[in-house]
Parts: sequence; C-alpha cells; structure tokens
Amino acid sequence: LVLAGGCSSGTGSSPARLPARPTASAAVAECRHQYASACYTPRQLRVAYDIQPLLDRGTDGRGQTVVLMEFASMRQQPAPQVTDIRQDLALFDAVFGLPAPRLQVDTSLAGSAWPWLAGGEEVEDAEIVHAVAPDAAIRVTLIPRWTGPGSWITAVDGVLRLALSQGSAVSLSAILGEDCFTPAQVAGLNSALQADQEHHVTVVASSGDFGAASTACAGPGVPTSVKEVGLPASDPLVLAAGGTTLDADPATGAYRSETAWHTPPGTASPQTSGGGFSHLFPRPAYQDGVAGIGAARGVPDVASDAAGGTGMTLAVSAGAGQYFFYPGAGTSAATPLWAALIALADQYSGRHLGFVNPAIYRIGRSASYHQAFHDITTGNSTVTFPQGTITGYRAAPGWDPVTGWGSPNAQALIPLLARYTTP
Repeated sequence: LVLAGGCSSGTGSSPARLPARPTASAAVAECRHQYASACYTPRQLRVAYDIQPLLDRGTDGRGQTVVLMEFASMRQQPAPQVTDIRQDLALFDAVFGLPAPRLQVDTSLAGSAWPWLAGGEEVEDAEIVHAVAPDAAIRVTLIPRWTGPGSWITAVDGVLRLALSQGSAVSLSAILGEDCFTPAQVAGLNSALQADQEHHVTVVASSGDFGAASTACAGPGVPTSVKEVGLPASDPLVLAAGGTTLDADPATGAYRSETAWHTPPGTASPQTSGGGFSHLFPRPAYQDGVAGIGAARGVPDVASDAAGGTGMTLAVSAGAGQYFFYPGAGTSAATPLWAALIALADQYSGRHLGFVNPAIYRIGRSASYHQAFHDITTGNSTVTFPQGTITGYRAAPGWDPVTGWGSPNAQALIPLLARYTTP
C-alpha cells in the first residue's frame, strides 16, 4: 500500500511451490504458515458478515460496476511487487471457486502505463471486491505514480469525474492528512464528490491506518505527529471505512467477535484504525445528535476486517507455477469490501443508491441497528511512533471515531439501505 499503509504485500516471503492447480486448503495452509494469520477464505469472510445468504439468493453484484483507483505499476519491478492482474485473479478464482471477473482497466489518467501490471494494493482491492460481489464488473482506473499531494489530489478528482459514467461505487484506498491540501484543492475535491452524489455514485474511502495521527504529506505511508483525519475520507460526501480485527470460526467463518484493529504492542510499524474529527468540515446533518460527535465531521462511518492476523487470503501468480498467498490488511481492505457491499445493495434495490451516509446513520439510530451492524465496543486508536505517542480514541457502544457504527451484517443491512436511501 502506498498511502494508507497496512497492506502486507507478501514481498518478504518465498513463492509457494504448490501443485499446478492449488486447492483452497493448500493456499490457506501456506498463507497461515508464512504469516501466522487466520487467512480466511472468501466464503468464510462472506459468512462472517452475513453476505453469503445474499449471494445464494442471486444478489451477487451482477449489472453493477465498482471503480478502483490504483497507482500505475512499473515493468522493472519483479513479482510479487508487480504482477499481471489477469493472472492473479485467474489464480484466485481457480483456488476459491469464483467466476471469471469482468475486469476493465482505464489508463486515460496514467498516460502510457501498461494496463495489466498490478501492485499489491490493486491485487487486494480487486480480489476483495470479487470475493464479496463476484458478478460485479471491476473497473481499475490507473493514476500516475506518486509525485506529491497536489498531483495525487488532481488524480483523485479525475477518477471521481470519470466514475460519473463508469460505475455505481468507487473505492479509494488511500488517504493524506487534511493539512496537505490548499483550500482550492479541498474545494475541487468536494465539487467532484458533489457531481458523484448528483449522479448516484457512492464513494467509499479508507479512514487511514495510523489511528488518530495523520499521514505525512511528503512521505507516502509515513505517519506524522499531527493529530488529524485525512482526505478524502473526511469529506462528508464520502463513506469512510475504518478497520477491525475479526474473530470468526476458522472452519466455517461463523462470526464470533470483533475489536478495533490495532497491531500488537512492539510492532515495528504500529498501525490502527484511523479516525477522529475534521478540521475542515463541520458536522454534516446526518451526524446531528450522534453521541460522541461535536461540531466537526466525525470519521469513520463504518468498518470491517483490516488486521493482517485475520485477513482474507489473497493470491498472486509469480509465473512458472509459483504463487504467493498472503492476508489482506489495512483499512485499504475494509474499503473495497464496503464498495462491493454497495454494489450488492444497488443490485438488490434495482437502482444506484448513491449517497448512503444519511441512510447509514438513520439505521444506526434505529431499533434495527444491532441487526444491521456488529457494534465494536473494544479497542482504541492510540499509537506510539518514534516521534511520540498520539493519543487516540476508544471504541464504544454505538458510533465511535475508531470503527464508526461497526461492521456489516449484510443480510439485514442491505434491505435497510434500499429502504432508507432517498431515490
């Protein structure tokens, strides 16, 4: 992961030498051996979040498109840092019994980039979307490599405007601190988001992986000692996704419990679910009256699994019969999951729901809250870096600035979204 951090790319391991057609059990065993992780299968993840019953009844994302913003990769980098996304998805599908993906790549913002080259972030985003909404189309929109906050926010703006005619949900698995941008850049981003809102496009963004700390403007993936939230997640027109640690039955995937995602004490590069309160945006109307939210926009809105120790098994093909299997991680894993859930909700409702935040908060305040969400009440977002400790927030009943309203119970949530989202 380039900006938000937290994605284990598998680059520290050797490729597995498995049979020509590795089984799901062999892939999971290899993932668990290399990373000491639960390495859930796609089906186990779907069972945990009650997505599987929807798929069983035909709500599988068909007719919908999820747009993924990804950095263009360079040919010079070897596998697994850079692979062929077509081969990766083919391996993923063969191992876990998924249908062939409806994959499209748009290079219009990235110049002469080779469309099928993919880094670990793109693999994670695409495979999580495909696992949750297997019949949804995936449209990868490539942007130029990182050169600074200005060029990056321009690229985000471009992706959001392309999405007006490309899909119904956008996944943005990256974040930079609010102080990285000029007022004009913030206004430009909000204008693009308003256009998406008017065209019923849902935009989901990562809340970040550094707890209450921001991401450095000049150092992608590096935290600072500044306590703040980041863009685009803090814009009120975005559905901001935080992270959890999921405990599910290792055999069936049955949900057992969840806590706020936080790397273990002593981790060399500590990470935890990002969140807090905006310095740029006042509290939007849909957050009025929510306990724990003051005068400013609170982040995140929702959450799902982001812990490397409990991530879904991802697959990378290194060629010549060699494979990498590793767990997804970071709020950049939660973001595509929520974008895929929106694709399911759009199909279920027969229309593009678009701006779902008011519906999310209406559900959170309703008697249906605990049927639609897993309320995360344990954990915190305090992080200690070499430059000091950033005191964060604690998970609590109801909404909190660590995991929002919590993780999805999709079988109950999606019909409620369809009911409560204004046409």
